[in-house]
Amino acid sequence: MTIDDASGDWKRWHEQRAEQVSAPYGPLALVGTHWIEDHPDGRLPNVPGIWTADGDGVVLTVAEDDGLALDGEPFAGRIRLAADREPAARVTLGERHLVVLVREDVWGIRDYDPAAEARRAFRGIDATPYDPRWSVPGRFTPYDDRRSVRVGNADGRERALVLAGELAFTLAGEERALQVAEQADGRLWAVFADRTSGHSSFRFRFLYSAAPAADGSTTVDLNRAQLPPCAFADHFICPFPPPGNTLGVAVEAGERRLG
Repeated sequence: MTIDDASGDWKRWHEQRAEQVSAPYGPLALVGTHWIEDHPDGRLPNVPGIWTADGDGVVLTVAEDDGLALDGEPFAGRIRLAADREPAARVTLGERHLVVLVREDVWGIRDYDPAAEARRAFRGIDATPYDPRWSVPGRFTPYDDRRSVRVGNADGRERALVLAGELAFTLAGEERALQVAEQADGRLWAVFADRTSGHSSFRFRFLYSAAPAADGSTTVDLNRAQLPPCAFADHFICPFPPPGNTLGVAVEAGERRLG
């Protein structure tokens, strides 16, 4: 692939990212994440109904005047709900999606509102144009057994981050490595910081690399470093970088912050 081709691909990726985050139920539309255990009476802030956690699901009790719909139809009564495939939701309130989620056996509700102020105010993502110096060969080495580490999250809680191995590469003349998780589709995912973090870029970023070949080879393209969801809405619970995932170089590439 020529530099012009790679640059064109990056521009399309950047445009698609802006479309995704500003979609009606994209990250900018999230206006609340409510953990049911924090509300013993089942009443969530600005969300009708009574929501209670019950083992492997959530029980919702709805009055006729609550205005909630289930699968697109007005609903009153009692129903047991499983986790949704976010941002889709079985329960809605007008245009709002009330998404059922679970993290480490703790149940919660996410409130997506297409009329969110952050979505209306969005002016784009500040990102550095493509530079071939930031796209380098990498090699993935899996751990013998996956490792679970506790890391802080953007909501102030600690949760497990399951790591599959290390992704090694050479950048700015030095060998570097990131601990990475493995996605269901085989892609590698790193949460990382660098010398720009908290200064000229958001305090940490995400990086996805293609599923490695049989020999572990893949491409580490920091031009596609992206802002985590919590850069767009405070109500996401993004994990912070695990120990060792702060690169000792200023990564002047990829998405930097909201425009």
